[in-house]
Amino acid sequence: MKVGLIDEIPEETVAERKRRLRAGSNPPSNNGGGGPDDGGDDPRGKQPAAKQFDDEEDDNRVPDKAKVVTWFLLLVVLMTFGGLIGAYIVISTNNVLEWRPFELPLPIWVSTALILISSFVYHVAQRAIEANNQKRSQQFLIGTTVLGAAFISSQLLAWMALVNQGLYMSGNPYAGFFYIMTGVHAAHVAGGIVALGAILLRAWTPTEYGPELEYRRNLARSVGWYWHFMGVLWLVLFVLLGFWK
Repeated sequence: MKVGLIDEIPEETVAERKRRLRAGSNPPSNNGGGGPDDGGDDPRGKQPAAKQFDDEEDDNRVPDKAKVVTWFLLLVVLMTFGGLIGAYIVISTNNVLEWRPFELPLPIWVSTALILISSFVYHVAQRAIEANNQKRSQQFLIGTTVLGAAFISSQLLAWMALVNQGLYMSGNPYAGFFYIMTGVHAAHVAGGIVALGAILLRAWTPTEYGPELEYRRNLARSVGWYWHFMGVLWLVLFVLLGFWK
């Protein structure tokens, strides 16, 4: 035993201890190999376990492209109908002689009921998709599609009723706005039916929890925004054409 001398701690041991304290893990084994905290050549080895798990979740997450497309479409629809509604209000308040309103035909009232019911049915279908209830989602998606097709059919019946009364777009601005706004809205509903068909085709194939189910949920949510927006927009048009004359 040497008195007055202090053994110097090896520099390698100090570095390993600092690295172990930073990583917050157990000391490596003494077999000479790199432990789980040494990191090796993988830079992710120096990250905490929770951080590595979050990174793996982010890598497996499905990009929600449908969300971006839907918001863009909704913006375009909002701008389109915003211009039409603004022009309608301005012309209707000018009291021009050519402005001759008429009573809404019965199919328009039927259309209102159909599109409101379709929004509720789609809501049930979306809940079934989120719960991965395949059979229930199929049934209610088919129901929403049928109601959407019935809505467009009722619009055709309304136009035929007006034509039989001799009401055309020319010579009456009110009739012109009626044909244009209901026609453009029906075209957008037809686009929504196409989107419903895309979801229905995917819902027809069984799937377990994973990227495919996440994609279906994202798609159903985006189409739901679009479909419900069409319902709200129709209510606005219904109030304008029926009660703002």
